[in-house]
Amino acid sequence: MAAGRAWWRTVETERGRVCGEPAPVAEEGADAPPVAAFRGIPYAASPVGALRFAPPRPHEGWAGVRDAARPGPAVPQGPSRLERVMGRRTVDWSEHGCLTLNVWSPAGAAGAGRPVLVWFHGGGFTSGSGGWDWYDGARLAALGGLVVVTANYRLGPLGYLYLPESGVGNLGLQDQAAVLRWVRDNIAAFGGDPARVTVGGQSAGAYAALVLGVAPETRGLVRRVIAQSGPWGLPPQDQEAAAESAAAFLDLLGLPGKAVGGGREPEALRELRALPAERLLAAYARLSADRARPGRVAPPMYPVLGGALLPTAPRQAVAGGALGDAGLLIGTVRDEMTAFVAFDERARALTRDDVLRIMREDDRDAFGGDRDTAARAYDDLARLRPDASPAGLLTEAATGWLFRDGVTRIAEQRAAQGAPAYVYRFGRGPDGDDGMLGATHCAELPFLFGTFDAYPDSPMLGRPGTDARRLARAFGGALAAFAATGTPNGPGLADWRPYCGGPAPEVMYFG
Repeated sequence: MAAGRAWWRTVETERGRVCGEPAPVAEEGADAPPVAAFRGIPYAASPVGALRFAPPRPHEGWAGVRDAARPGPAVPQGPSRLERVMGRRTVDWSEHGCLTLNVWSPAGAAGAGRPVLVWFHGGGFTSGSGGWDWYDGARLAALGGLVVVTANYRLGPLGYLYLPESGVGNLGLQDQAAVLRWVRDNIAAFGGDPARVTVGGQSAGAYAALVLGVAPETRGLVRRVIAQSGPWGLPPQDQEAAAESAAAFLDLLGLPGKAVGGGREPEALRELRALPAERLLAAYARLSADRARPGRVAPPMYPVLGGALLPTAPRQAVAGGALGDAGLLIGTVRDEMTAFVAFDERARALTRDDVLRIMREDDRDAFGGDRDTAARAYDDLARLRPDASPAGLLTEAATGWLFRDGVTRIAEQRAAQGAPAYVYRFGRGPDGDDGMLGATHCAELPFLFGTFDAYPDSPMLGRPGTDARRLARAFGGALAAFAATGTPNGPGLADWRPYCGGPAPEVMYFG
């Protein structure tokens, strides 16, 4: 035991030594091993000064032993739009030292070559942090015998501003690729096997995980993908729309908005690098508010098609076979869109015509802008749910076109390619829920990580009891097993079969 204790205290990385701390795991009915936690490890240099709006650069390293007991600061960001669903938290952000990651590894794993799960948080490409206690990886590490990694990546304008003449684009995705390279080069020192890496995430993190699994630069680093509640109905931002968003952002800052694509980008970039981050966030908040409307999940800036790591839309890349033989576990929660509609006062005033307009604009795959087709779909849904308001019908329809339908299509593509996916649906809502939230977007996160205590007064969780903890062990255990072995089957889940098309028995229901 002394040798194991010495191991978790100090680990050598390529940039210097880090000192972690034990993170004991209390699991009901399980003799879980203790886990070592190493938090706040830099994987890239601070994106400040000339490195703001630049691709991630290697960290300069450090002398001596770095204390890795606490996570680094979050990247600059404003409040989450889902605070009323998940619960509020104070965001301690700083550009200095924000590009960090966190590692959890079962004690005694040194040299063991354990499978690795790299998991990216969601937040609409605008908010979140891999260092938050919501995503503490100790329990998953113990459940699956895994080395678990979470990380920060740049968000909002600092991560997704598009200035192509200056080489600025998809910086958040580039940060995530840098995390994978760090894992390749360093994870063996923490007991992980760089040849057995699962990349996972939720919402925006799921979108990024699939991008990394199919991108030519990173797919060789990924063996499996876990994609939770990815917004598959949201196509990557096209370059024209991204340039328009960048110009509007610059205008709000009083900078030359017409510089985008007009040869004056370097001048604008110099000024952007000199401004306080708070001003950038304030302008982005204004831009977001100007473009917000009920049912819209797309932020003003998010991954741009044709930019770094995104030569092809991820669903199209999967259809073309870019995922190869990598394993895939993918799913949704039952009531995804309630998170975006339930607390929106404007949604309550929506009429049938309003919803039809949103359906035509947002689900072009199904309706192609055609009002009659959208009207038939709306009326069919209204007959199935006669008591639902227009906002309720929008919630149900958008859950389909933005989340659930994409899961089915991706799973069907993988089945046709001979590499079928495992598909799930999570259906647990908070106790006493009147149907307003149900199993809403993000509802499965406390159950994946087993971090109930990190969500005090969270409407989406409520007050979890014994049944909730049993569900957390089943859900977290299944996803941990998939990351470890390629199959989610374990105690109580021996009948979860890959999706091969057809009826619901090939979908695993939780809750």
